[in-house]
Amino acid sequence: MPDRTLPRMFEDSCAKYGNNALAKEKTGGIWTVITYREMRDTVRAFAAGLMELGIRKGDRVALISDGRAMWVAAELGILYAGAINVPVSVKVDEQSDLKFRLAHSGCRAVVVSGSQLMKVRAIEADLAELEKVIVLDRPESPARDEIFVDDFLASGRSRLKNGEEAFDSVWRSIRENDPANICYTSGTTADPKGIVLTHRNYTANVEQASSLFEIPESYTSLLILPWDHAFAHTAGIYTLIRNGASFASVQTGKTALETLRNVPVNIRETQPSFLLSVPALAKSFRKAVEQGVRDKGPKAERLFRAALHQAYAYHGEGNNRGKGLRLLRLPFVALFDKVFFSKIRENFGGKLEFFVGGGALLDIDLQRFFNAIGIPMYQGYGLTEAAPIISSNSPRAHKFGTSGKIVPGLEVKFCDTDGKDLPPGVSGEIVIRGENVMSGYWKNDKATAETLRGGWLHTGDLGYIDGDGYLMVLGRSKSLLIGNDGEKFSPEGIEEAIEEASEFIDQVMLHNNQNPYTAALVVPNVPALRRELAARGLDSSTVEGQDAALSLIESAFAEFRDSGKHTGEFPPRWLPAAVAVLGEAFTEQNRFLNSTMKMVRPKITAHYRARLDYLYTPEGKDIRNHQNRTIVGRW
Repeated sequence: MPDRTLPRMFEDSCAKYGNNALAKEKTGGIWTVITYREMRDTVRAFAAGLMELGIRKGDRVALISDGRAMWVAAELGILYAGAINVPVSVKVDEQSDLKFRLAHSGCRAVVVSGSQLMKVRAIEADLAELEKVIVLDRPESPARDEIFVDDFLASGRSRLKNGEEAFDSVWRSIRENDPANICYTSGTTADPKGIVLTHRNYTANVEQASSLFEIPESYTSLLILPWDHAFAHTAGIYTLIRNGASFASVQTGKTALETLRNVPVNIRETQPSFLLSVPALAKSFRKAVEQGVRDKGPKAERLFRAALHQAYAYHGEGNNRGKGLRLLRLPFVALFDKVFFSKIRENFGGKLEFFVGGGALLDIDLQRFFNAIGIPMYQGYGLTEAAPIISSNSPRAHKFGTSGKIVPGLEVKFCDTDGKDLPPGVSGEIVIRGENVMSGYWKNDKATAETLRGGWLHTGDLGYIDGDGYLMVLGRSKSLLIGNDGEKFSPEGIEEAIEEASEFIDQVMLHNNQNPYTAALVVPNVPALRRELAARGLDSSTVEGQDAALSLIESAFAEFRDSGKHTGEFPPRWLPAAVAVLGEAFTEQNRFLNSTMKMVRPKITAHYRARLDYLYTPEGKDIRNHQNRTIVGRW
């Protein structure tokens, strides 16, 4: 049996689907299509160009670019040459962070888009092993070690003419356990780890993904998430390639905000069959849908709420959809779908069948919402160390509030803090073993030994398998709230529920490290609070207005206590008894969010240590304390 490598998988798809569209991108206002056969020609030229530069098997080449067809050509070209790709997020802005990745991996070359070139120029003088920079956009004044990709491809094509047989022998010599990528963790610690994923890690996970989702060759997806992320990489690019389908890239704007604004336009233009999403995107999509309904007036909004009510009742928990008396609601659901939901789906291109959600846990209410409007969002779970898919809901098996079924061929067990196996149904650390599990961390034997024990990957996440066979993920073991009696609880579900329930709270982080009660850091929705204050004839410049705003924030937490609408959803001791209102959001820019939009709790905790300490004083426990009033007064 031939080695199951990414080049071989791509060659097989090119042989089967040569004339199919593979990549679609918009340049100069026009969408262009690149077929499998055309992409293969570019990939081979790229690989030959690298060989011409002296890149050999096992060498590392970095790739720093926005999503585009040439991103895929570059990665596959690197792999065909037998080299290892080091994909780096365009959001890595700190020079020290970028330098660490390129130096630690020992990159001999960098493939970079024009917008990222200055980052490389700023650090390359201190990168002893870096020899060549391949620029995907023509540089105005190229440095001596820089080459424009068109010229680079021309040198590759020339080499191919003189030695195609020798070229083929290189990619055919790659073994499935050879490294394909070194993917660095988000850099939220001083020493990010380089996750080594082999060719077989990827091809195994693509096979696993394809067993969960049927992907016909007619499918296309607009890849919204960063392409260097394992989720978009495997669930998007390579799963589509294996099945002869196509992907489109978001039109790059002059700024990040302009690129973001292109997303809804590009969705309508490309009419994707499915989209990959994360909770932040899901919330944004929902807000846009609800705002569109509100714009149609109160009557339309009331009917929309009635439609949601019927759909929620009919779909139940997903796996019991339409069962029993729920079936009686089907005519109403069908009517509302025709009147409302079908028109909403037109805004997503009209052909969108489902989302697949990765990253952080997706609030159950969001899952119900998208399912109701006819575009289910199938929550999954994974880690880059697992290439990354561990489990997912799918059209075949879908249960709200879970992370779906474990992918085929993956062993899973749950362990206590001592590493001992726990019985079925008992919550513990999720521990996995399978062909999609990484080979280790690059040049970090200590971290590898701590994470991979006897071939088992210890994820650091807590969870269990429920009675229906679905994985329940409870959160990170390192982010647990710890009471003063040693009891522990995962905060993510509470935080997401609060954010979802209140229009006045954008972000919340709970804190309890053996303290007498739980505290919260809150990022308020300032525009919504301003509107509410104005409706009451108040503003934040007065103590009365400040206290009114703080009472509105406090009321969001009250809904989860005593006689509130959400009473009983969570144990009271883990609901915040003290709140600090912040003047700055958690973002990637201030590094309070990592590249997958998860909160960097240690960094946030360290930054707001004084505010947190104050919350555990009698004065600070009152939300109307002088610190909170000061923050609100600056609105």
